[in-house]
Amino acid sequence: MRHKIAHRKLNRTAEHRKALIKNMLNSLIKHEQIETTLPKAKELKVAIDKIITLGKKNTLASKRLLISKLQDQDIVKKITTTLIKRYEKRSGGYSRVVRSGFRYGDNAPKAFIELVDKDFNAKGQDSGPTQKKPETKDQKEEAVQKDKK
Repeated sequence: MRHKIAHRKLNRTAEHRKALIKNMLNSLIKHEQIETTLPKAKELKVAIDKIITLGKKNTLASKRLLISKLQDQDIVKKITTTLIKRYEKRSGGYSRVVRSGFRYGDNAPKAFIELVDKDFNAKGQDSGPTQKKPETKDQKEEAVQKDKK
């Protein structure tokens, strides 16, 4: 019997499951829509609603909790600026799960999970600034030589 067992295990260890949810939360907040399997999407829906509710408090303590859970300050900034304004009058139900057929290889049920009232321009874009790798001396010299030619 499965009495008082709350969440799906998703055939993963606790650490792997926690990392999976964190990475999917970051992707969902960044792109506002992702495609995954149906059980993962259902678990992610619970997690994203709690994250947005925590972000709506907009206190220092809630920001620190979000940073500790998501490990990304750019994502926390997006939650505390744009998503708070979008969902200030909504009292729950910040995401939806839409079934999208079955995966080709193993026939697993797929689903889209997306934020309600999403920004259609957010898909496929990075929300934060891109970081360039520091160039070494040799790379700088090669770039200068290419520019001369």
